[in-house]
Amino acid sequence: MWIQIILVVGVVVVGLFLTRPSGRDSHLALRRLFLAAFVVAAVGSIIFPQWLTYVANLVGVGRGTDLLLYGFVLAFLIYVSTTYRRNVQLDRKLTRLARDLALAEARIEDSHPETAPPSAPKGDD
Repeated sequence: MWIQIILVVGVVVVGLFLTRPSGRDSHLALRRLFLAAFVVAAVGSIIFPQWLTYVANLVGVGRGTDLLLYGFVLAFLIYVSTTYRRNVQLDRKLTRLARDLALAEARIEDSHPETAPPSAPKGDD
C-alpha cells in the first residue's frame, strides 16, 4: 500500500515537472496531452496492476510486466531516434552558423583592410 502511494506521488510530481514551460515551447500542448495520458495510465497501473495484466492478455502478452517492458523498449527506441535526428539538425545549424560567421568576418576584412590584424613579421634566417 505505501509503495503505491509513493509511486503515484512520484509519477504525478515528475509529470508536473515535465509540463513546465521551457525555453522551447513548440508542440507544448501535444506534449502535455501525451504526458497527461501517461500519468493517468501509470497511476492506473500502479493502483490496479491487474488491469495491466488484463490488457497484456488482450494483446497476446503473458504478463503485464512483460507488456510494460515492451512499451519501455519501444519508448526508448523512439527517444533515441528523435534525439539523434535533433542532434543531426543542430549540427547542421551549427555548421551553417560557423560558415556564415567566417564569411562575414572575411567580408569585413576585405572591405576594411586597415582594421585587419597585422600579419606575423618575417624572421631573418
